Amino acid sequence: MLPLAWLNGAVLRLRRAAYRLGLRQAWVAPVPLVVVGNIYVGGTGKTPLLIALIQELRARGWHPGVVSRGYGAQVGEQPNVGCGELDPRAFGDEPALISARTHVPIAVHPRRPAAVRSLLAAHPEVDVVLSDDGLQHLALARDVEIVVQDARGVGNGRLLPAGPLRESAARLASVDALVTNLNTGDAPGPARTIAARQLDMRVAGDVAVNLRSGEKRSLASFANAGKVGAAAGIGRPSRFFSMLHAVGIQPVEELALPDHYDYAVSPFSAINADAVLITEKDAVKCGHLDDPRLWSVAVSAHLSDPYFFDWLEARLHGRTFA
Repeated sequence: MLPLAWLNGAVLRLRRAAYRLGLRQAWVAPVPLVVVGNIYVGGTGKTPLLIALIQELRARGWHPGVVSRGYGAQVGEQPNVGCGELDPRAFGDEPALISARTHVPIAVHPRRPAAVRSLLAAHPEVDVVLSDDGLQHLALARDVEIVVQDARGVGNGRLLPAGPLRESAARLASVDALVTNLNTGDAPGPARTIAARQLDMRVAGDVAVNLRSGEKRSLASFANAGKVGAAAGIGRPSRFFSMLHAVGIQPVEELALPDHYDYAVSPFSAINADAVLITEKDAVKCGHLDDPRLWSVAVSAHLSDPYFFDWLEARLHGRTFA
């Protein structure tokens, strides 16, 4: 796979050079724009961080909006724009989750500049845009780049398909912040010798909501609540299961499903349990299953740097482009 990885790297370098030399121009949004992405393929935990950013910026008086590619969404020539409870078939599961949790306006389209334009046209109150992924989408200029990684770091350090990286690990030298998403019990990640602001993030859940009744229960209450199963269709299902173990829950069965699983047919019927705990990302696609055993586990991100949001706000107020 190494020759293909070398070819992949050459293509990436040529693409970046085209923008650096002015052969291609990145579109600059009229409001500050923050990209939350990764260089490691697969789930590293961007969504909990994005939700935390939205909540904190809103608390500070900002009016955030979100753009996303909308993985698996049915998108036509024009972006889909919405707010609140969104259809994951039209927006993708992660945008639907983000909007359900935060009620911010969201636009999805493979062309990010088009998504930003439609978002601002439909919601002129938006004064900061957060891009869900899109680190490699060079057509969209950005004020701040935040990369999320997990304990795997950069893996073997090689590009796809010889390794797990979308871009060379050297790309981390040019980002603004590097957030390492750690499981409960993991030691803090080692600092890299880069200029980026570096911090750790831990994701924890404390509340579960029944998909049919809307009843809320503490997550810890499921530790001694009969037979409990768990399922996750995310990038790293083991991270969800580890979080349950940390609060004393030992599921009788742990069902790891492919990322972005569509739930057209219920995979839960074979699970012999009184309750089945699932992620919020899965829950936005499971309402039609009408299974009273399903409980969605709400999670929140906890950051090791107490001044991170102060730093981010200062960057947004002094927006500049290189």
